[in-house]
Amino acid sequence: MAVACQDEAGPFQTVPYPGAHWASAGHPARQAQEYLRLGTAKLLTLFRPATGTVRATGVTPCPHAVLHPWLKAAMIARLGDLPAPGPLTDPGANRACWTRWQAGLRVRITLPDELPRLRLLLVWDNLAGHPTPALVLWLFAPGVMVLSTPLSGSWLNRAESLHRILKRRALDGQHPQTPEQIIAWLEATARAWNADPTPFVWGGKRAARRIRARQRRHALGGSGAQAAHSFRCRSHGYVRHN
Repeated sequence: MAVACQDEAGPFQTVPYPGAHWASAGHPARQAQEYLRLGTAKLLTLFRPATGTVRATGVTPCPHAVLHPWLKAAMIARLGDLPAPGPLTDPGANRACWTRWQAGLRVRITLPDELPRLRLLLVWDNLAGHPTPALVLWLFAPGVMVLSTPLSGSWLNRAESLHRILKRRALDGQHPQTPEQIIAWLEATARAWNADPTPFVWGGKRAARRIRARQRRHALGGSGAQAAHSFRCRSHGYVRHN
């Protein structure tokens, strides 16, 4: 099953951004003490974790009239990259493929009576403009099932991780003067990322490093606290390992 993640990064202000940057030796770049807030910019992204590629467009305002047409165009291009759907032979089994993604939800989306073959899962957040009936029904028509991240669960949307990478590469150590400059830097960074993308997987090398780090720590009593080293029990004079 193909998966795509949609999210909006920002807003990014026209202020100095802390971070490392290149400069001549002995001549560090200096940023102005005062700055003017001359507007903000956002980055609309549709991320494909399996390949690491992202469709990114910078905007200044982001009302429904801007977000919905952009998302539809991005989804049409994304679906065009997928294999053509095969014939639908078992409508009951096909409906079960759709409904299984709503198992356990307190609020479920009402699915149409006739459903096409499920082709893609779209992960997005709980933005108020997302669950509009017209947009959701438009996504259902070509076989796209929408999955909203729960409150305080934005980390489940992998586009959030990519946003941090793009923002750091584009803006750290810089002082943009206009929203248009922010948009140009972010879109250029996204194009450079797509030239050599990194696929995102759950439980990759970084997760394995975290597991090894936890295994090297020592639990403190029955609590969830841990220590980097074993500790000596003063009353008995021996080293205790848990």
